[in-house]
Amino acid sequence: MTFPSRTGGQILVDALQIHGVEIAFGVPGESYLDVLDALHDSDIRFVINRQEGGAAFMAEAYGKLTGTPGICFVTRGPGATNASIGVHTAYQDSTPMILFIGQVGGDFMDREAFQEIDYRRMYGQMAKWVAQIDRAERIPEYIARAFQVATSGRPGPVVLALPEDMLVTKAAVADTRRYQPVQAAPSAAQIETLRAMLAAASRPIVLLGGGGWNAQACADLQQFAMANALPVGCTFRFQDLLDNTHPNYAGDVGIGINPKLAARVKDADLVIAIGPRLGEMTTGGYSLLSAPIPRQRLVHIHADPEELGSVYQADLMICSGAPQVTAMLAAMEPLDASAWRHTVAEAKADLEAWQAEPPVFREGEAPLNLWQVVQELMEALPRDTIITNGAGNYATWAHRFYRYGPMRTQLAPTSGAMGYSVPSAVAARIVDPERTVVAFAGDGEFMMTGQELATAVQYQAGVLFIVFNNGTFGTIRMHQEREYPGRVSGTTIRNPDFAALAKAYGAHGEVVDRTEDFAPALARALAHTRQQVPALIELRYDADLITPNASLATIRKNAQAAKA
Repeated sequence: MTFPSRTGGQILVDALQIHGVEIAFGVPGESYLDVLDALHDSDIRFVINRQEGGAAFMAEAYGKLTGTPGICFVTRGPGATNASIGVHTAYQDSTPMILFIGQVGGDFMDREAFQEIDYRRMYGQMAKWVAQIDRAERIPEYIARAFQVATSGRPGPVVLALPEDMLVTKAAVADTRRYQPVQAAPSAAQIETLRAMLAAASRPIVLLGGGGWNAQACADLQQFAMANALPVGCTFRFQDLLDNTHPNYAGDVGIGINPKLAARVKDADLVIAIGPRLGEMTTGGYSLLSAPIPRQRLVHIHADPEELGSVYQADLMICSGAPQVTAMLAAMEPLDASAWRHTVAEAKADLEAWQAEPPVFREGEAPLNLWQVVQELMEALPRDTIITNGAGNYATWAHRFYRYGPMRTQLAPTSGAMGYSVPSAVAARIVDPERTVVAFAGDGEFMMTGQELATAVQYQAGVLFIVFNNGTFGTIRMHQEREYPGRVSGTTIRNPDFAALAKAYGAHGEVVDRTEDFAPALARALAHTRQQVPALIELRYDADLITPNASLATIRKNAQAAKA
């Protein structure tokens, strides 16, 4: 057979279309001009970002939302280093993603040419696979493998470098078939062992997390939990794997965990962990489950066999994707749950008490009641609203008090990356323009990727941005007061007028510093977003309100007393 001669850039874009790519994110660069030219006549929508970190975050968010690899294009050197934050997030969050990086030509390589970096070394520990395509005729092979690796087993990021001269070289080469993700599944014997362990338990609990979930897997999990009367906790930033209004939902297992839920996990005699890595954030610094052998009996189910046993020596380890194992659990014959059935209602009551209005607001001491802000949002927003956030203490108001709907209504980085909230929200609205999207952003966090507000305006992505402005890097300030009380250093920041900044970009902007002003501002903002105009509400409040449980003054006072 003979095939038409095409440039490397054209072969690459044709391959992306074969694998179902509809959107790519990126910042243009002269190192991959032939790809940009091929995209011009393709069916792929190229979303132009304002900084490569934002582009990589958008691609990661796309991967979370769709379950298919988010595609990102950046130029060599500075473009690649900027994009690394999104790759690291995709790795820790188990998100399928492919990053394409322009590279210096082969004739200049290994001379430390302009912006040259060895990407195999640079990305070696933060991606599932890193490679460089040196020959145009091998592009279809490399692209097919990239999709296969990114989606099979534990999903994750792949990085491919594209030398300039390779992209303009012509080759006559056949295209490949579309990729087919591969996942392991439990054996019938493993499911029977799990059932026997559950039958012998009196205080079981299920923990959900990790990548690779889909709507059917969530539905199957729900059926399994209901049939066997199991309380379910969702691990750090995977709170949408079970609708938070569901009777079996017990809360989130992560930073700032409900102490009663933490005690429930510690006191359990069987923990069934489906999908999470059981990392530091989920386990409270490896304290909820002691390592390497937990006090509780542990069933650990994960898509990557290398993750199983890497920290915890579980009683039963099952290598499986979430859809595969939940389908078998849903089909499992239900057990007599009379020994633990009462724990579902008890866990739900603990959660409802934990989500009640904090004392500082009940006493009316704060002009702006952040708890009430969340209540107003839940009342005004559709159940399928996507809520995004990055890193910072402000995220507590979303994690603890917002009741997430069905998958996928939460986008947040388990990697703890600041700057995630804005680009992920813009990507979500571009991917699904009919859904309401709200970004929770801290003031310091917003300033890291806030320029992607321009992307939102350009692509008419009607996102609502809620900026929590307290003039400080709050999480670090909180730790500072605990360790070095009264010695504030490097955590105070001076911010712009965020509402005015939003208007300068062409978005709607308002400032709110009193509780009674939020609901009217929210109504006006949502009206703009429904017209595909981004809107921003800046919440100005005292930095002393650092957490729902304790003020900075209280943290400082307690730390000083402990050091006295």
